[in-house]
Amino acid sequence: MTDPSATPGKPGLTVSPLAVDFPRMGEIAGVEIATGRAGFYKHDRPDLVLFRFAEGTACAGVFTQNKVGSAPVDWCKAALAQTQGEARALVVNAGCANAFTGEAGAQAAQRVADAVSAELGCPSDAVMLASTGVIGVVLEYGRVLNQLQGLTLALEPGKWDAAAGAIMTTDTFPKGAVAQAEIDGVTVRVAGIAKGSGMIAPDMATMLGFVATDANLPPAVLHDLLVHATAETFNAVTVDGDTSTNDTLLLFATGRSGSPRITDPHDTRLQGFRAALGSVLLSLAQALVRDGEGASKYVKVSVTGAASASSARRIART
Repeated sequence: MTDPSATPGKPGLTVSPLAVDFPRMGEIAGVEIATGRAGFYKHDRPDLVLFRFAEGTACAGVFTQNKVGSAPVDWCKAALAQTQGEARALVVNAGCANAFTGEAGAQAAQRVADAVSAELGCPSDAVMLASTGVIGVVLEYGRVLNQLQGLTLALEPGKWDAAAGAIMTTDTFPKGAVAQAEIDGVTVRVAGIAKGSGMIAPDMATMLGFVATDANLPPAVLHDLLVHATAETFNAVTVDGDTSTNDTLLLFATGRSGSPRITDPHDTRLQGFRAALGSVLLSLAQALVRDGEGASKYVKVSVTGAASASSARRIART
C-alpha cells in the first residue's frame, strides 16, 4: 500500500483504504520533469512542477465543461488555438487555483508563461499552464518566477513520481499509470499522472491530468484520440456530483520513438496505441474514485441491453 509519509498532500489526511501503489513509470523520450516549492502552502511540501518537452512536441487538451473556467484553462485553450497544438513546456502549481480571479488572474498566467518562455527559449504560447487549490485567490506569480531557474537546472527524465506528489491537494496518494503499444512495428510508450479527490463528476470536475507519449502524432490526431478516450474514462466517473473550474487533461506527443507519423486518427495502425492510451486514462480515472474524499467503497455500474451508449449512461447516472 502507498506509504503515507511519501505523499505531500494535506497534512493529517489518512491514506484512502482503496489506494493503489504508484507504478514504475520509466522515461518518455523527449520529456523532462522538475519539482520545487513555491510556498503556496504553509507546511513544507513541493507544490510546483515544470515539464520541458522536445522541440516539435504536439499537444491536445480537454477541459472543464463549467461555464466559468480558470485563468490557466483559458490560457491553454487560447495557446493551443494560436500554436495549432505545439507545446514546449508545462507549469503546474498546487495550492492556488487562480480561478474566479478576472483580469488579475489572466495577467498572472501571462507573467508565468512569459517567464518560462524566456527561461527555456520558446514562445509564450507554447507554454501550457495548470493550477489547482484555493478558488478566488489570484496566483502570486512571483513565487513561481523565483523558482524557475532552479527548476530548469533540476530537469531530468522520468521524475513522474515526484510530479504526481507535487500536484496533490486533498489527495491521499499519488496517481500514475503507464502502458506501451506498437505502431507499425515500433514500440511506443504512454505515461501519465493525475490528481483529484473531491468535486469529481462527469465532464471531468476538479482534476488535473498530464499524459505524454513518444509516438509521432500530430495535434489533430491527438485531440481525436483524447476526446474519445476521455468519454469512456474521466467523463464516466463521479464522487460527489460537483463540477469544478480547473479541469485540465493534456496529452503530449514528442515523436521521439521513431514510429511513423500517422495523420489519420482512424488509421488501423493506431489500434494498439488507442488501447494503451485508454488503459492509462482509465487507470488514472479509477484512481480518482478510489481517492474520493472520505470514500470507503469503489463501485462500478454496468448497464446491458440499452438502446444506445447515451441511454446506458443516463440509466447508470440515475
